[in-house]
Amino acid sequence: MSFAMAAGLAFASLSTAASAADITGAGATFPFPVYSKWAEAYKKETGNGMNYQSIGSGGGIKQIQAKTVDFGATDAPMKGADLEKNDLVQFPTVMGAVVPVVNIQGIQAGQIKLTGQVLADIFQGKIAKWNDPKIAELNAGVNLPSANITPVYRSDSSGTTSVFSTYLSQVSEGWKSELGAGTTINWPVGQGGKGNEGVAATVKQVPNSIGYVEFAYAKQNNIPYTLLQNQAGKYPQPEIKSFQAAAASANWSSAPGFGISLTNQAGDDAWPITNPTFILVHKTAEKPEQTAEVLKFFDWAYKNGGKLASDLDYVPLPDNVVEQIRTSWANDIKAASGQPVYKK
Repeated sequence: MSFAMAAGLAFASLSTAASAADITGAGATFPFPVYSKWAEAYKKETGNGMNYQSIGSGGGIKQIQAKTVDFGATDAPMKGADLEKNDLVQFPTVMGAVVPVVNIQGIQAGQIKLTGQVLADIFQGKIAKWNDPKIAELNAGVNLPSANITPVYRSDSSGTTSVFSTYLSQVSEGWKSELGAGTTINWPVGQGGKGNEGVAATVKQVPNSIGYVEFAYAKQNNIPYTLLQNQAGKYPQPEIKSFQAAAASANWSSAPGFGISLTNQAGDDAWPITNPTFILVHKTAEKPEQTAEVLKFFDWAYKNGGKLASDLDYVPLPDNVVEQIRTSWANDIKAASGQPVYKK
């Protein structure tokens, strides 16, 4: 069964008849695999449902702003001023990683090496064939075809795109000056896919293509990933160890709403496109009982969801960060009456 099919079945299983304690969320496709697993386990343990729509970070932000869901989800953290303006509280749930994925006949996972600059040049159309000398010199002994490269990108407003383009802006001055970073990019070449699911499916269908997806999508769909040179000049495997290495020196309190970036971190073992993913809830809860259920769900996930996350190659948050998040909930999220929604 493909991951897309499995995700669809997982979502269908989450969409059972709502009860008073059921909660709704929408947003980032990046964490959909782990949120689905958490929701399934939570339903079995508590009887309470969590219905999550995997529609992209931009859609999640719009829906929480419109108050049509109990929580929004985004991979691109909102800035402090925007959180304040929209009366939102933001907190991370897990860390994951974005990987380049390819569909080249005969090429296996981890067989091709790329630098950040070469990756940027590919997505800008400056490198157009797989046997271009800049790729070939990084991959001596690999049989690279004389075939046109088809870049595949996110067609929707996407936190994954924000993370990917932030990284490319850090490693390529040409990318930074010409395209920059954001949830949407004016892509000069290639074709789009909606969600991580859409990019993964398109790469599988289009020969000689390259895309970028959250690692769980590459792994579950058996799409070969490339290695990527990190800041230390090394080529680590995308795995729990390298994701943890990227987060090792993170200062979570350095940005409002824990909105830090983990791209292009120092360290021999650090995977260069690692990032947290975030939840948004209203600071003043119009439906405090629903917001309380959201916090109960994620509190349960912090306590019980670590193995489920690790099995999908996400990295659970450090315990001290989780305690900072719980303190934020207790201090910042209140009912209209001023009463805290969450008590530690």
